[in-house]
Amino acid sequence: MRFDVITLFPELFAPFLETGVTRRAYTSGLVQVHLWNPRDFAEGNYRRIDDRSFGGGPGMVMMAEPLALCLHKIRAERADAEPAPVVLFSPLGPALNHSAVAHWSDSAGAVLLCGRYEGVDQRFVDAHVTHQISLGDFVLSGGEIAAMALLDAVARLQPGVLNDEGSHQLDSFNPALDGLLDCPHYTRPEVWAERTVPDVLMSGHHLKIERWRRDQRLAITAKHRPDLITAARTAGRLDKLDEKVLREL
Repeated sequence: MRFDVITLFPELFAPFLETGVTRRAYTSGLVQVHLWNPRDFAEGNYRRIDDRSFGGGPGMVMMAEPLALCLHKIRAERADAEPAPVVLFSPLGPALNHSAVAHWSDSAGAVLLCGRYEGVDQRFVDAHVTHQISLGDFVLSGGEIAAMALLDAVARLQPGVLNDEGSHQLDSFNPALDGLLDCPHYTRPEVWAERTVPDVLMSGHHLKIERWRRDQRLAITAKHRPDLITAARTAGRLDKLDEKVLREL
C-alpha cells in the first residue's frame, strides 16, 4: 500500500519513519510513504502557499492552487486505476477508531493532507477531499501528528511488523477481544514495591488465566468505557458468564 503525505513539514516524518518496530513496515515497502511539500508547487520568489481569509478574521488559509498542483503530480506518479482517496485531518471528521484503521490497513493507501493555519481553502476540499478524520475533540497545530497516528496504527497491523504475529489481536478495541479494553499485564519481578503479581497468573492454569483476563477486560471496560459494553452486548458478543460477571460488578 502507498500513502502520499502532503505536508509543509516533511522533516517531521523522518525520525518517525526510521524509529521503533513499525519502521519494518516502511523499510520493507509493506507501507510506502511518500512526502510532498506543497510549497514546491507554489509560484513566486516566496513560494507562498497561504493567504488571508476572505471576510476577514485572524490567521491564514492554505491556498487551493498549490495543493491542486501537488495532488495532480501525486496522481500522475501513482497511476492508480481508481483515484486514491484524499484524507484531510479535520475536526469535522469522525474520530479515528480501530474499525477505520482496519479499513485503511486493508486498502491500497491514500493521499493524506496535513492542514495548517486556519485550514484549507474550502474549494479544494469540495473538489478533492473524499474523507475527513479527527483524532478527537481538540485542535492540533497541523495534521502531521494525526497522519503519523494513522500511519503507525496501519503499519502495526501489517504481517511481519510486530515480533508476535498475534500481538495486535489482543489490543484494546480489537474484534478478537469483542471490542473490549485490554486487561492489565505484569512482568518480573514477582514482587515490586510490595505489590505482587495476581496469583492466578502464576498458576500455570491456562483456562483460569484466560477467564481472569476476560473478567478484567469486562471490569475495566465497564468502569472506563461502558459504551463499549453496550456495543458488545448489542452485537451479541457477551455470553451468560460475561453477563454474570457484569452483574456482580
